[in-house]
Amino acid sequence: MKVAVVGGGPAGLMAAETLALAGVQVHVYDAMPSVGRKFLLAGRGGLNLTHSEPFDIFKGRFGERSGVLEPLLRGFGPDALRAWAHGLGIETFVGTSGRVFPKDMKAAPLLRAWLHRLRQAGVRFHMRHRWLGWPDASMPATTLHFATPDGEVDIAHDAVLLALGGASWSRLGSDGAWTPWLAERGVEIAPLLPANCGFDLSWTPHFRERFAGVPFKSVAISVHDSQGRSFARKGEFVATATGIEGSLVYAASALLRDEIAAHGSATLRLDLLPDRSVDQVRAAVLHPRGARSLASHLKSRLGLEGIKAGVLHEVLTREEMHDPDKLAATIKAVPLRLLATRPIDEAISTAGGVRFDALDESLMATALPGVHFAGEMLDWEAPTGGYLLTASMACGVAAARGVLSAR
Repeated sequence: MKVAVVGGGPAGLMAAETLALAGVQVHVYDAMPSVGRKFLLAGRGGLNLTHSEPFDIFKGRFGERSGVLEPLLRGFGPDALRAWAHGLGIETFVGTSGRVFPKDMKAAPLLRAWLHRLRQAGVRFHMRHRWLGWPDASMPATTLHFATPDGEVDIAHDAVLLALGGASWSRLGSDGAWTPWLAERGVEIAPLLPANCGFDLSWTPHFRERFAGVPFKSVAISVHDSQGRSFARKGEFVATATGIEGSLVYAASALLRDEIAAHGSATLRLDLLPDRSVDQVRAAVLHPRGARSLASHLKSRLGLEGIKAGVLHEVLTREEMHDPDKLAATIKAVPLRLLATRPIDEAISTAGGVRFDALDESLMATALPGVHFAGEMLDWEAPTGGYLLTASMACGVAAARGVLSAR
């Protein structure tokens, strides 16, 4: 049996490994000169493999897709991923946040060991092979059309597994170019949207020039949308020239994105002092300040300076800054009106993709017999924290098992 795996990211490589270990002849095609490029980028700040929290909590991180992803995650979940890494000689540890990392924090050694094992198992890699869809609508869906360094070619296979990623970080290979080709063949696709992304808002020129690139540390954010959903968490994020980004913002990005799509904007409330109550803040504001300026007083009594003081001037008038009740309430809930998501190519990941309703239990498209799907091509999203990588690899295993079951 000859199987094409199109896409050399974690989902595709995990599918290739599962197929090769079952004795299948596997050919991995990728448009880039080498595989795993986004995987390597994710490891620059420390490769977050998965999360150690209990499974029932872990599966809940996938929101509306928790139900459909649960059996895939039970087939290859956090514990299985750690065991798999250990099998490659990569020891892991659990950080203070519960996230799981390789002991050396690096992605490259793991990828090298993985590719060595795949080649030993007989997997063949075809680099600079960009999938261009199908040669003809009358041809079997398992015959693929590629652009290669030697020209365009058609290659027939017994089965196909597509793992082309979403539409973020296109320079690393995932550009979403596959969407029209699948739609033309009758595969239902949810629009691709940015996930784990930053947002634009209207900073004043003064704030932008002074604080772009400066982090908000030891803060909390809260969001309440028009559908009754809410989000609240402590952490940190960064002001940018166009708005905000960073881990705390990414965690709320799905809710914020959907609210902007529905109503044109979304309001995020920023608590500058999450460890103090509004009454404590008000008491500090009201404390006699003598000859000190308000700025000196806020710095002395509440530690508010720099970007935290600056953002207050973004939303309050001079008169409101001297209103103790208004100032205290705003310190605990600075309203930031977000106007748009950043472009999808800047996002860490994407939402949308091939709808699960368009697939059977083996992750094969009902409109395309012999073509299975895995990874971020599918219509799910997840926060950062190891969830994206674990689910992508779980999809790869499940899709490969689907190919095997259809033999």
